[in-house]
Amino acid sequence: MTIIILGLIVILIGAFSGRNSPLGRFKSLIILAGVLVTIVGALTASLRQINAGHVGVQVLFGQVQEGILYEGLNLVNPLVDVKEISIQTQNYTMSGTANEGERQGDDAIRVLSKDGLEVIIDLTVLYRVIATDAPRLYREVGLNYQDKIIRPITRTGIRESASYFDAIALFAEKREDFESRIKEKITEDFRKRGLLLEQLLVRNIALPASVKESIERKITAIQDAQRMEFVLQKERQEAERKRVEAQGTADAQRIVNMGLSDKILQFEMIKVQKELVNSPNSKIIILGNSKGGVPFIIDSK
Repeated sequence: MTIIILGLIVILIGAFSGRNSPLGRFKSLIILAGVLVTIVGALTASLRQINAGHVGVQVLFGQVQEGILYEGLNLVNPLVDVKEISIQTQNYTMSGTANEGERQGDDAIRVLSKDGLEVIIDLTVLYRVIATDAPRLYREVGLNYQDKIIRPITRTGIRESASYFDAIALFAEKREDFESRIKEKITEDFRKRGLLLEQLLVRNIALPASVKESIERKITAIQDAQRMEFVLQKERQEAERKRVEAQGTADAQRIVNMGLSDKILQFEMIKVQKELVNSPNSKIIILGNSKGGVPFIIDSK
């Protein structure tokens, strides 16, 4: 656009140059140069490059055009002003940690739960601009849609959704339900403005100190109970092992006692005495009584 204006100025200078002026004798050349500059400027302004992941919104004399320019080179009216808008996935973080969110300082969301307790939530919103709705978004909101749309709608949706849950439920078993409810709440509001909500990430939920201590005590009690149950189970298993071992010993002794009789004992004694008689060692053997007495062995050495 600047080159076109410059060319027109050169043409006007050449057209109004009098014959007696220093530029008068170059009037034709000046006009020709102005025409060439204007043509080059028009051609240059007619080609617009849109970067990858962006779309171009055309504005002609302050009026937003419905036609969208996609990435690459586009041939347009040289008089339009092109505004690039990203259609890539973007994120908006609200965090209580300094320098972690989009705003400096503590930007966490403070909400009241169903049981009236204050809960502090850190959250990240993943979203992108719907390409076909980019002209409407620029016309109605402008380029600062994060502060005008993303932030207020998300914070309002979180506060309304948190009122359906108790503080402990938000922190533990109902966390996924909480995320789903927020997403359901703000998805439609985003879409009406030309934005697509891709994902909602509840990064941290901080409970009041008293509630947190209560939860920690409950968890400790559960862990102690589980530990005691493990010890008792181990003791029961050890007692069962000893009982089985004692029963096995008793059964073995009973079987041995049932299998041993006086005749068997006499037979075994005779075998032992026979081996002693046949032994080459010098010895004196004194036999016991006939009822199975144990023989005395006296070495003669």
